[in-house]
Amino acid sequence: MNKNYKIEVDCAACALKMEEAAKKTTGVKDAAVAFMTQKMSIEFEDGADVKTVMKNVTKACKKVEPDCEIFL
Repeated sequence: MNKNYKIEVDCAACALKMEEAAKKTTGVKDAAVAFMTQKMSIEFEDGADVKTVMKNVTKACKKVEPDCEIFL
């Protein structure tokens, strides 16, 4: 299952850090962050609990980029 989220991030390098952190999160099959459009696309693994996975994605992204926002 794929879902798109609006994000707020200040620079392209920070967006890349967020993408890499999201990809490493358990339950995420693939992730992509588009800096120019301020969007994050997440592909979830089969059977993954979307809410729990997104909480973990948010935590992981905040570790690498404390000023980022993901609007769930």
